Amino acid sequence: MRVDRWETLVVALLAAVTVAASLGVDGFANGSNVGFLLLDVTEIALMALTMTLVIVAAEIDLSVASTLGLCCAVLGRLWTAGLPIETIMPICLVVGALAGALNGLLVTRLGLPSLAVTIGTFALYRGLAYVILGDQAVADLPPAYTSLATQSVGPIPLMTLLVAALAVAAGILLHATGLGRAITALGANEEAAYFAGIRVKRIKFWLFVASGAMAGLASLVFTFRYASARADNGVGLELAVVAAVLLGGVSIFGGRGTLPGVVAAVLLLAVVRNALILADVANEVLNFVTGLLLVASVLAPNLKVRLERKPVQ
Repeated sequence: MRVDRWETLVVALLAAVTVAASLGVDGFANGSNVGFLLLDVTEIALMALTMTLVIVAAEIDLSVASTLGLCCAVLGRLWTAGLPIETIMPICLVVGALAGALNGLLVTRLGLPSLAVTIGTFALYRGLAYVILGDQAVADLPPAYTSLATQSVGPIPLMTLLVAALAVAAGILLHATGLGRAITALGANEEAAYFAGIRVKRIKFWLFVASGAMAGLASLVFTFRYASARADNGVGLELAVVAAVLLGGVSIFGGRGTLPGVVAAVLLLAVVRNALILADVANEVLNFVTGLLLVASVLAPNLKVRLERKPVQ
């Protein structure tokens, strides 16, 4: 990692905040708290992986948390209907993929902006979740799966190992394959990518499908981790996901970004939030800090680029 890259600054900031929290916040460095911190950020990390690919391609998916809620509602409804959980889980993944496919079709076939489309499906999918499950909470889930979602190897949760494996796969895809180079190229200049033979619409469509499917996977982790399937599961997580991706150095305009930077940003947000919670900081302050980091994540990298491009007088 080059020392002048934004991602390097994020990693350095993560290290500094972690050391400060360990020294200044009681209980932060405890093994149980470290495990809780890592587990608590699992769903955000999962959705941030595919969100990175989507934003690098100069699109955005603000419906991920609503897709998660929709899949949770489907899980709860099918479980109360008597279907085995082993059948329900792949159905949830398919529901997430279909939700992403609708976003992809509206963006690539009708030419609608992804911001407007996913704001619409943000409300649509959450509303559909309430239609399916209402205000009901389904809590009698299989203990084998609820315990698996919270198990650890030492201080490291099993779900963190899942995230790590998927992060490596996503990093290889983005940084070491032809598809990853195509995603970056179309995000930097879609017209040039099209004339270079890149299947722009097809790639974007499948990125939205992948984003929806990952939200479906996150819904399984969320439901089993909290042992409760509800239509309001995951409310507000889309802000944290987008904040992590942008804070990790991914350009909101597309064409630039790295997976290591995003992973570091996910951990940075988790450390800051966990430390503030342990310090009994009010929830309003937590939201303020998250919003401040989101603004900084958009502003700072672009200021850095402008300063680098500014001609010497």
